[in-house]
Amino acid sequence: MGVLDDLRPESVFHFFEEISRIPRRSGNERQISDYLKQFAKERGLACIQDDLYNIIIIKEATPGYEQEEPYILQGHMDMVAVKKPDCDLDLAKDPLRLCVKDGRVSAEGTSLGGDDGIAVAYILALLDAQEICHPRLEMVVTTEEETGLTGANGIDLSMLHGRQLINLDNEEEGAIITSCAGGARVDVAIPVQWEQTQGPGMTVLQVAVKGLLGGHSGSEIDKGRGNANWLLGRILQATAEQYAIRLAHMQGGQADNAIPRHAYAVIEVLAEEREKIAALIGGEADKIKEELDAADPNFYVECTELSGDDREVQKSVSAVSTKQVLSCMTSLPNGVIAMSGDVEGLVQTSLNLGVMRMQEEGLHLTYAVRSSIDQEKEELCQKMQTIASKAGARTAIKSSYPGWAYRKESPLREKAVSVYEKMYGRKPELQAIHAGLECGILASKIAGLDCISIGPDMSDVHTTEESLSVESTARVWEYLLAILAEK
Repeated sequence: MGVLDDLRPESVFHFFEEISRIPRRSGNERQISDYLKQFAKERGLACIQDDLYNIIIIKEATPGYEQEEPYILQGHMDMVAVKKPDCDLDLAKDPLRLCVKDGRVSAEGTSLGGDDGIAVAYILALLDAQEICHPRLEMVVTTEEETGLTGANGIDLSMLHGRQLINLDNEEEGAIITSCAGGARVDVAIPVQWEQTQGPGMTVLQVAVKGLLGGHSGSEIDKGRGNANWLLGRILQATAEQYAIRLAHMQGGQADNAIPRHAYAVIEVLAEEREKIAALIGGEADKIKEELDAADPNFYVECTELSGDDREVQKSVSAVSTKQVLSCMTSLPNGVIAMSGDVEGLVQTSLNLGVMRMQEEGLHLTYAVRSSIDQEKEELCQKMQTIASKAGARTAIKSSYPGWAYRKESPLREKAVSVYEKMYGRKPELQAIHAGLECGILASKIAGLDCISIGPDMSDVHTTEESLSVESTARVWEYLLAILAEK
C-alpha cells in the first residue's frame, strides 16, 4: 500500500508516488526517462526519447475534440535533490520517503521534488485516463531543467502541431505566470597555493554556518535570507584580515539555484591565537544575526576545535593565498542586484552563490545568475569575470537561456482567465516572475507559441522542507481539465 493511496485525485498522487521511487537528480534522469518511455509503450502512445533523455508523448483527441487546437503540456522530470546532514539516503539511487502531514506531502530528510514532479504526475494521469475530454495532447517532459535548462535547449519540437503551451512548473495556485527571467550558470575557479601543514604550535578549527532557511534562488532571493556560502566567506575574510589563518577545506550548498542553508570550513591557526580567533568569529556572527533579524532568525555559527582523527590536516592553503581567495570570493556580488522599475516588488537582476567546494586546484564557486533584461545579465557576468580575473581566477559562463517575454495578445491566457473566473468567481493573478522557466526557450523553437504557466501551491522548494498542498493539487487538476475541455 502506498503512502499517498488515500489522497485525491487518486491517479495524480498514485503517479507522483511512482516517480518518487525513481532517483531523478538533475543529470541522473535515464531511469525516469525510460520509465516514461515504457509507460507510453504499454498504452500504445507515440513516444520520442532523444539523446538527452527528453520525452515527447502524443495522445490523440477524444471524440468531439478532433477539430480543436492541440495543447502542448510541459514540465521537467529532474529535481533539486538535497538532504539534511543526518539523512542516510543516497539520492543517486534511493527512493524518497514520502509522508503526509496537515494536508501537505513532503519527504523525510530530503527535498520532495514536487518541482517539477507534480507536472509529470499530472501528465501521466492525463495519458492514463480514458474518461477525460481533450484535444490532441502533446506532452513534453524535459531533463536537466534545474541545472541550466539543458533538455529544453537541446530538444527538437519540429514534429509538434500545437501552438499553445501550458507549462506546469508554477508553485502558486491562483496565479498564471505570463513571463519570466532569463539566466545563466557561472563557474568561478580561484587558484590556491597549498603548503604542508605547519604541525606543532598549530591547531585546527571547524567553522560552520547553520540554521538558515535557504530556498529557491529565484522566488526567495528577495526575502533577505542568508546565503551560507557567502556568509561563511565573509566571516573568514574578516578573520583573515587580522590573523594568519590557513584554509584546509571549505564546502557548502548542493545546487546553484538553491540558496544554501549550511556551509563549513576547516582552518589551521596558531594555537596561541585560537581563543582570539574564536571570539572574532563570534563577533562577526553576532553582526550578521542582527542584520538578518526576522528574515532568517535561526542563523548561528559554530566554531569547534577538532581533535583526534578529525584534526589530521596534511596540507593547507598558505596564509597569503587564503586571504587572497577569501577577498576574491567576498568581492564577487551575491543576492539582489536590481529591482524592476516596471513591476513593483519584482526582482530584475540577481545572482546566487549556490555551490562552493575546495578542490585540489582551488576553490570552486557556482552561481545562478538571473535577469529579465538580457543586457543586464551579460553585464553582470562580465563584471564577475573582471573581478575574478584580478585574482587569477578562471570564469566559465554556461547554460545561458533567454527570458520569456510577455505577450500583449494571448488567446490562451484569455481562455485560462475566463475558465478560472467561471470556476471561482474571481480573476486569477497574472504574474511576471524572477525564477526561470523553459517557456522562453520553447517559444524560440516554435513560431507563434502562446504560453502560460500554472501549478498547485508548494512551499520551500529546493530545500528539505519542501511540501505540496493536497487540496491545491486537486483544485489545479480540476482547473487544468476545465481548460482542456473548453471549446
